[in-house]
Amino acid sequence: MTARAARSRALICGVNGQDGALLARLLLAKGYEVWGTSRDAETSSFAGLAALGIRERVKVVSMSPVDFRSVIQVVADAGPEEIYNFAGQSSVGLSFAQPIETIESFSTGVLNLLEAVRFLNRSIRLYNAGSGECFGDTGGRPADESTPFMPRSPYAVAKSAATWQVRVYRESYGLFACTGILFNHESPLRPERFVTRKIVAAARRIAAGSGEKLRLGNLDIRRDWGWAPEYVDAMWRMLDHERPQDFVIATGVTLSLKEFIATAFGEADLDWREHVIADETLLRPLDLRESNANPAKAALELGWVPRVSGTSIPRALYRAEAFRSSDKWLEGT
Repeated sequence: MTARAARSRALICGVNGQDGALLARLLLAKGYEVWGTSRDAETSSFAGLAALGIRERVKVVSMSPVDFRSVIQVVADAGPEEIYNFAGQSSVGLSFAQPIETIESFSTGVLNLLEAVRFLNRSIRLYNAGSGECFGDTGGRPADESTPFMPRSPYAVAKSAATWQVRVYRESYGLFACTGILFNHESPLRPERFVTRKIVAAARRIAAGSGEKLRLGNLDIRRDWGWAPEYVDAMWRMLDHERPQDFVIATGVTLSLKEFIATAFGEADLDWREHVIADETLLRPLDLRESNANPAKAALELGWVPRVSGTSIPRALYRAEAFRSSDKWLEGT
């Protein structure tokens, strides 16, 4: 029996977000029974699941990642073969304003999941959502799995701690636990507080005659942006792999924010320089100038190679904005 045929139930912690909803859709298509958590399932809208047309197919439950009793109860009730952890405060910028919550949500949250697996069922396979932010500024050198962490935000510090916790439990207790060190990955399911959606949504409004000016922080940053529907496939492949490992998941293509803006506004036949203002009040206390990634290991061992990268990302986002309430945008074309 193959590894993928042997597992049929997954628990997605933080199913409310972009990655949780997209992964739920992927796993349902593969025949999984999917459970999903949020802090308060009774009041959550689960807008991402609804937008993808799968809300009624996911069993949702309440769980507080920082409350061990809550975590172990949900894991025991769900009885999953796989757990995917996306729970936590997901904004780098917001982490400077909420550093304690950010640290606790990631570090304590993943520790509680690891302990639950250790106590209840060590055969459970656990995926933890890491971040390319952990590497900090690499001086233009592409980061891979051997690159040291040099975090430059409370968010990156928290993600780094969680990644190391996963490694410690994997090596100490033999758990199948791994971290996907994902660089930026986007889709229309992102809220507008994420700069990519903020740019694309503003470009569409301006093209429609809003007359507004888009205010952004540092326009000179460079990022490796990918297409989120492709990245959740990499996560599944990590848990389907023969042995647990951490993987850098990225496109290997770096784009400046100015190039991103120019491409998105170009889709609307607009000159971005007439509509965008660099606002110093929006600068973070500390920010990465450039992020670069080398996803060669994922290609070699997982067979995962992204199709959408570079300027294709803002183009796909702009065109997909009109289809946010359906799944027509999922292929990124």
